[in-house]
Amino acid sequence: MQAPSVGGVRLPKGKGETVRLPRGASLTDFAEKIDANPASLVQVLFHLGEMVTATQSVSDDILELLGGEMNYDVQVVSPEEEDRELLESFSISYGSDEGGEEDLEARPPVVTVMGHVDHGKTRLLDTIRKTRVAESEAGGITQHIGAYQVDTELDGVDRKITFIDTPGHEAFTAMRARGAKSTDIAVIVVAADDGVMPQTVEAINHAQAADVPIVVAVNKIDKEGADPAKVRGQLTEYGLVAEEYGGDTMFVDISARENINIDGLLEAVLLTADAALDLRANPDMEAQGVAIEAHLDRGRGPVATVLVQRGTLKIGDIVVAGSEWGRVRVLQNDRGEQVTSAGPATPVELLGLSGAPEAGDEFVVVESDARAREVTEYRARKRREARQASSSRQTLDQLLKTRATGEKRLLPIVLKADVQGSAEAIQGALTKLSTDEVGAQVLQSGVGGITESDIILAHASGAAVIGFNVRADKLARERAKRDGVEIRYYNIIYNVVDDVKAALSGMLEPELREKFLGNAEILEVFTITKVGKVAGCRVTEGVVRRGAKVRLIRDNVVIHEGELSTLKRFKDEVREVQNGQECGMAFANYQDMQKGDVIEAFEVETIQRAL
Repeated sequence: MQAPSVGGVRLPKGKGETVRLPRGASLTDFAEKIDANPASLVQVLFHLGEMVTATQSVSDDILELLGGEMNYDVQVVSPEEEDRELLESFSISYGSDEGGEEDLEARPPVVTVMGHVDHGKTRLLDTIRKTRVAESEAGGITQHIGAYQVDTELDGVDRKITFIDTPGHEAFTAMRARGAKSTDIAVIVVAADDGVMPQTVEAINHAQAADVPIVVAVNKIDKEGADPAKVRGQLTEYGLVAEEYGGDTMFVDISARENINIDGLLEAVLLTADAALDLRANPDMEAQGVAIEAHLDRGRGPVATVLVQRGTLKIGDIVVAGSEWGRVRVLQNDRGEQVTSAGPATPVELLGLSGAPEAGDEFVVVESDARAREVTEYRARKRREARQASSSRQTLDQLLKTRATGEKRLLPIVLKADVQGSAEAIQGALTKLSTDEVGAQVLQSGVGGITESDIILAHASGAAVIGFNVRADKLARERAKRDGVEIRYYNIIYNVVDDVKAALSGMLEPELREKFLGNAEILEVFTITKVGKVAGCRVTEGVVRRGAKVRLIRDNVVIHEGELSTLKRFKDEVREVQNGQECGMAFANYQDMQKGDVIEAFEVETIQRAL
């Protein structure tokens, strides 16, 4: 049977086979799956009215359109589905069958504490744990996710609850979303004196999108102006109706600072978990879970804070986490104690990985080093390809935009942070500062101290180096001094955003604003030897100043715009002429003046703009 032809292009004919492609795949990816020439697919789409390059990421609709033309059933899979298939191809399954009922044991609920900045989330955890976490955070603001496990009891039975503390500032939207994805129950903290705020709403949206039960902790009830009833009323707008109002959401009034009703909140969490969730897991299977946070420690190397979701993680296990792998050397609980294993719903710090995984990466225990290498090398390659494709598309988009609207001024930045989550949050916050005229361009973002290679990159690209909770090593400092590269250190994200915003404001073109001075009517035009034409005028409105810009208006139409070369009262040059006075005026390089014309005088003010 002959191959199908579209616009004269011959293609291999499918027989209805299924072709699975990742979301955002290119025509090259498609061509590899069906053993075709990518250029021929480009031509086919051209004849179908779609302009696409071979390496460009294309939409699901275009992939399915092309598959239909060639008799292939194209199925677009999400990155998560693709990763599941990858693991299965290596005989590894994430979220696999946990066995029969007899294998399942009750596990602690995983609770994410969310809410607006400074509404008392970390103070609440601090009170629960009887520690001083809040005071150790820079500026009193949580800068990255922490995970803690606490002991409590319900009806005389000892129980555990795992808490994840997520930052409340708007820069941490992605981090809160990740926290909600890993949780069983969300505790939304709302200050009784402040009420519902923007990040409160974001937190609710994340929790509802993750389809997790919500418990509302109305905090700061001890403060003057506290109004818990007002908070209950505000939250009904977002579908959170208190039980006393006939709804199904538990509201608990507390004071984290004064340790009021904290036990009531823990009881509400456990009751919600027991009523709405069947929290059981098999502790005897190979461990699987998620990396909540990761950073590079100078003394210990890559450190990942992980939450075990099923199975038991043990010393000596071979773990794959994102595109990193390693053998577990040390497990450390939230109190800093070394442990030999961690069961379901237990947060631990894991040492032994080859590098710091990205926050949100899923981890799984595998059987051998060789299998772990295969998976991580494949994932690393896919991530590099995705970054390169994204970079290419961005460059093309920027080129087209530059042609259309003129050059956009970019502030290049090399960013290094102590943990992946903070680097992501800063990058997201800086992206929001961009306008059509100016923007922050993060050339490189990474975890760990500032190195000489960071300085070399910054010097080559004219970038500033930002260090968040990290410092430059000696070689980097010396190189920066020699090359004139600026290094700025921060420990509060607000300050990073404020400084970059100020720098971008300075890059904005100043606004030119016109200020009207006055009008004058030409009464007569004289011709003077060596001077040319001079207009005898009377100022009819405002004032006319020497050096001002002027327009010559005839029959309400502007026929010239320029500057005054002469402004005289009688025979003397003067600085200005007031309303009602007569004067003589001459224009620079312009002579076509007539009796009855109006001269409009104005100044142009330069005003510095700000974002």
